[in-house]
Amino acid sequence: MDIIMKRTHMCGVLTEKNIDENVVLNGWIQKRRNLGGLIFCDLRDKTGIVQIVFDDTIPEELFQKADSLRSEFVVGIKGTVKERQAKNKELTTGDIEVFAKELMIYSEAETPPIYIKDDDDASENLRLKYRYLDLRKGKMQRNLTFRHQIAKVARDFFDSEGFTDVETPILCKPTPEGARDYLVPSRVNPGAFYALPQSPQLFKQLLMVSGTDRYYQIAKCFRDEDLRADRQPEFTQIDLEMSFVDVDDVIEVQERFLKKLFQELMNTEIQLPLPRYSYQEAMERFGSDKPDTRFGFELKSLNETIKDSEFPVFANALAAGGDVRGINIEGAAEKFSRKDIDKLQEAIKHFGAKGLVWIKIGETETTSSASKFFPPDKMKKITDVFGGKTGDLILIVADKAKVVFDSLGFLRRDMAGKLGLLDDRRYELLWVVDFPLFEYDDETGEYSAMHHPFTSPRLEDLPKLDTAPGEVRARAYDIVLNGVELGGGSIRIHDSSLQRKMFQVLGLSEETVKNKFGFLLEAFKYGTPPHGGLAYGLDRLVMLLAGEHSIREVMAFPKNQAAMDLVSEAPTAVPDEQLDELGIRVVE
Repeated sequence: MDIIMKRTHMCGVLTEKNIDENVVLNGWIQKRRNLGGLIFCDLRDKTGIVQIVFDDTIPEELFQKADSLRSEFVVGIKGTVKERQAKNKELTTGDIEVFAKELMIYSEAETPPIYIKDDDDASENLRLKYRYLDLRKGKMQRNLTFRHQIAKVARDFFDSEGFTDVETPILCKPTPEGARDYLVPSRVNPGAFYALPQSPQLFKQLLMVSGTDRYYQIAKCFRDEDLRADRQPEFTQIDLEMSFVDVDDVIEVQERFLKKLFQELMNTEIQLPLPRYSYQEAMERFGSDKPDTRFGFELKSLNETIKDSEFPVFANALAAGGDVRGINIEGAAEKFSRKDIDKLQEAIKHFGAKGLVWIKIGETETTSSASKFFPPDKMKKITDVFGGKTGDLILIVADKAKVVFDSLGFLRRDMAGKLGLLDDRRYELLWVVDFPLFEYDDETGEYSAMHHPFTSPRLEDLPKLDTAPGEVRARAYDIVLNGVELGGGSIRIHDSSLQRKMFQVLGLSEETVKNKFGFLLEAFKYGTPPHGGLAYGLDRLVMLLAGEHSIREVMAFPKNQAAMDLVSEAPTAVPDEQLDELGIRVVE
């Protein structure tokens, strides 16, 4: 006897074209219904569900066997496709059903701890603990398939563009890239450690030195950082690097990739070239270096309009070298109560804001939390800056520039969400370019690299490295979709003297540079082409295009908020003997 029935079709692909065909199907029982002389079963595989019918024309033994079926039994079915009398428009196979002639039960199943259906309301931790059951859901199978399709488009496109897929090491030298490394102890080199790569950055630059010219890789990366909806300790990048290119060359290739991706998988035409905003323009107009342009509410400066104001909040901010800006939420004056605005005020405290000034423009009067400081004529000048009209709600923040931008950037997107303006089916792609090369830390009084220390400065800004490093712009670029960064990259430094200068501005000692990056500077001695690249967050890209709100929904076995794999219960303690081999002791 055969141990399996060799299937002829997948469940979800059967249509009226298959009527009167004999088919063999394999899958899981979704549910069983016994109506006396008829037994109906829904059979499921990764392509969908089809209805199976056992009637009184089959042998009694087979009928009783069918009656023993329960949810999640794994079975093989042989039968004939017939037109369905009571059609189900919610199923792609709803016009047909399969009348069974043979049944093989491969394995029985206990009652599962979660329902195998898309609208299951199980907690996330329960879903992650039984992920192998959760993945049986149609939505999860579609997400995994969609992820595969995006990766395939990427491989096919970059292959056609002359890129070579090269695997870079997973066990690497610890190097700082803005987050903590995952360290791996070496047994054969006691006391020494590898790090798991935060990105393939240095190796892909070495590949450019090697003459590979165009490299890409769908690469696993690891960062030991606090988790959010769009972060995981291990994640995947579509990583690439190109030799003999400038910013425009890298962007041009990526725009054609994105156009192909949206054409093939989203049935959407992307108009090229994509808009480009400088970092400065993005911050001043949208309060974010990841601007969402699906709606308005752009920031407007009030610095000139209120420069002589005696209102302490505004006057103190300007006197301290700060900023006063606001946004106009058009038509929202009556939609948000004082209590609602108080909640907004509490929310922006997270960004360091001390308060929020509001103005509501009514039909007969304009009211404001700062009314007593501004007579009607001065209030009119303020509202005119925003093009204010009856029914508008204006929100203003006065503080340090960073606090103002962060607060208003949050508010404009938060308010758009509350007003239903964030259409996930509308795709607004754009580039942000000319980032600052450095970020200044007020507490430490030191500079850090905004992206990473291998990013090239704009050539016209090179003289400022010594005199005004905070004003140096980077040859860096981020690709943004609907207010979320899809990926980013830069033209790299390929001159060893400039790279040393970069390390010097960052306050790295010669010894530190030699220990951490000596191998890169050594390679630069032997002929290095100008080069640059970019990396997309594959998990985030799939999440956005699939319409999900967490990357855990598009990964097979993600970690939970505590960075734990609930299926295998990793991480876990290991026996003392293993630690002894590695020369490691766990300190309580």
